[in-house]
Amino acid sequence: MTATSKKSRDQAESIFSKTQTQSMSLNRIISEQDAVSQAREAKTARLRELRLEKEADELGAAAALAAAPKRVGKR
Repeated sequence: MTATSKKSRDQAESIFSKTQTQSMSLNRIISEQDAVSQAREAKTARLRELRLEKEADELGAAAALAAAPKRVGKR
């Protein structure tokens, strides 16, 4: 009976070890995906800020140009 018990225990430990390894691998993959996602979101936010700043500058320049006095006629 001890041989059967040892065999069952070895199988259970093997299955547990395999499951534990898979779980650790999955956790590592998930954390890597999270890191990539956070980096992408940060870059997108930074680019959005730069775009909005550029658009605001262009809008201000266009408003200043429109407010400038216009010259009429030839000299």
